Amino acid sequence: YDLLANNAILAEDKHRPIYDELSGPDFKVSYSPGGATQNTIRVAQHFLNYPGATSFIGCIGRVDPIKAKGQDSFGEKLKASMEKEGINTLYQVDDKKPTGVCAVLLTGGNRSLVTRLDAANEYKYEHLKSESAWKLVTDASFYYVAGFFLTVSPESMISIGEHATISNKCFCMNLSTPFLSQFFKEQMQSVFPFVDILFGNDDEYRAFAANFNLNTTDLNVIASKIASMPKKNTKRSRIVIITQGDKPVILHKDGKTKDFPVETIPDENVIDTNGAGDAFAGGFLADYVRNKDIFTCIKSGSRAAAMIVQVSGCTLPERT
Repeated sequence: YDLLANNAILAEDKHRPIYDELSGPDFKVSYSPGGATQNTIRVAQHFLNYPGATSFIGCIGRVDPIKAKGQDSFGEKLKASMEKEGINTLYQVDDKKPTGVCAVLLTGGNRSLVTRLDAANEYKYEHLKSESAWKLVTDASFYYVAGFFLTVSPESMISIGEHATISNKCFCMNLSTPFLSQFFKEQMQSVFPFVDILFGNDDEYRAFAANFNLNTTDLNVIASKIASMPKKNTKRSRIVIITQGDKPVILHKDGKTKDFPVETIPDENVIDTNGAGDAFAGGFLADYVRNKDIFTCIKSGSRAAAMIVQVSGCTLPERT
């Protein structure tokens, strides 16, 4: 398939048969629910540890990913995995595209990721406004969405943000990747006033600062300036959280910036850093929704990230 041993790409047509091949008898395959927002919700659910504590809305496909007909087995696997983990789901089902997947090929310590977005790019605002989906929204008290969704349905993010503002509920977003603040700046500007808690890593925040003309690369100053940007819900001050890998987490809250040390993992125990930021947000939110103090929330986020980097993918331990 002309893949590099340690790389991440979007699938081209020549890569599409790989998913069917991996699902065959010649390979030992493990299936894990994925996607940035979905992984954060899974980690939060894991730490909250009671059925139905969290809900997820997204889009899966109906058609077979290879033959373009029949039932989409990946979508069914995804639903079953989420239900097993105790998460409420309500997926829009796209009739024309298969469920998005990422094939992960392991060779020694290397990982080659081949991602096919498909139905994940097809979510429609009309689904969110359906009676069943909107009930999940109104029943919730906290909302979280990855910045990646800015490329799909920013109007859905705005609608939830407006509801959160009117109801004084908490709306959280992750910057997700540096390119969003550059190539989807208009969409980010439309959603940003609703954000009560912002997550992201140092590279993502510096990219945001550059594209929003904050005129600094100092992360403490960036955090302070972002916290002060216009906000719809004035009853909540914006919390800004910056992760830096194995360096301290930077927190800006109520006009003050603080550093918090993270859990140290020996290099030989680090298997996969992909998903660490998503896991941090999930661990943080699991305590934040229970009104724990902010230090405890960050400590739980750090613990969740440390757990995930020591396994392949966002693999959660089985509950005993």
